[in-house]
Amino acid sequence: MTTERIPYRYDIVGSFLRKPELKAARKDFEDGKITATELKAQEDKSIRELVADEKKAGLKAVTDGEYRRAFWHLDFLWGLDGVDKVKAEHFSVAFKGFQPKAETLKITGKIDFPENHPFLDHFRFLKAVAGDTTAKQTIPSPSMLHLICCVRSTDYQPIERYQNEEVLLNDIAAAYQKAVKAFYEAGCRYLQFDDTSWGEFCSADKRKAYAERGIDVDAVGRKYVAVLNKILEAKPADMTITMHICRGNFRSTWSSAGGYEPIADILFSHCHVDGFFLEYDSDRAGTFEPLRFIKDQKVVLGLITSKTPELETKEDVIARIHEAEKYLPLDRLSLSPQCGFASTEEGNLLTEDEEWAKIRLVKEIAEEVWGND
Repeated sequence: MTTERIPYRYDIVGSFLRKPELKAARKDFEDGKITATELKAQEDKSIRELVADEKKAGLKAVTDGEYRRAFWHLDFLWGLDGVDKVKAEHFSVAFKGFQPKAETLKITGKIDFPENHPFLDHFRFLKAVAGDTTAKQTIPSPSMLHLICCVRSTDYQPIERYQNEEVLLNDIAAAYQKAVKAFYEAGCRYLQFDDTSWGEFCSADKRKAYAERGIDVDAVGRKYVAVLNKILEAKPADMTITMHICRGNFRSTWSSAGGYEPIADILFSHCHVDGFFLEYDSDRAGTFEPLRFIKDQKVVLGLITSKTPELETKEDVIARIHEAEKYLPLDRLSLSPQCGFASTEEGNLLTEDEEWAKIRLVKEIAEEVWGND
């Protein structure tokens, strides 16, 4: 297996709609009707079936669909040392419609990545099922821990260790360096950081609201890039790490709007990830002009929406790819859905058949634009 072409010409963000029997098993477990062992058996079965479906669809990178998680980000962060799961009056960000379960996290001790973090076993299982196909692991960006606890929260009170914020940021970077090395040792060669902080920092409304609270989001963004680059120093040469930037994806709703221009120079010009998965499925994402700030990274254009079942017109998508080519060579571009299909276990408002139709469309368009490259 080589990482030369990761991200692939047609790729996926990560999450898939949960199968009905998996949803039922998770509810039965919450209700105390089945054991953790019985739940895991159903998760294993569903993931095997999903990976078989991904391979059948011709995907060159497969994921476990995030089938063992309730949230795309919180489950991983709850597994870190120094982080506690807490109930809340409401989710940490508001969506334009449905609202997620009111659960969040709190920093209560020294941040660290434990050797027995459950996601490591999750990945080992995926890799075994994937066989010779690339197994892609998705985890929340390190920025999300700081964003949720220290930026979104209006009542954040640092523990004694973190009175100096630099200590917190250094601990987050060190924990994620450990995570990168641990996933690599488990056989991971394709890791993705999922991040909604940059989606928020693109939003004029949210930038204004943060400014009114005395928060300079550009300064925060520069700190996040510094942390990311420090983490990436631990990346082995044959490992690819990408970043997916999201504006919110819950039950087909969203939480942020605004083009990439406000964050393009800070992030695109200075962050050393290997590639960016960028949402471009609606007017909320703005124009392709900010791609002029991309340096050496590849860009995966999220031109196919995962939020609605209607299929995009192939000709329109191809035209948009060539529009993006004005700012970045075609060889540096790829195609994917704009986000996962189920950033939380509830999933977006489309069927499994409609989900796979989207995947097939991505593959068909990519092969028409780039051939079998």
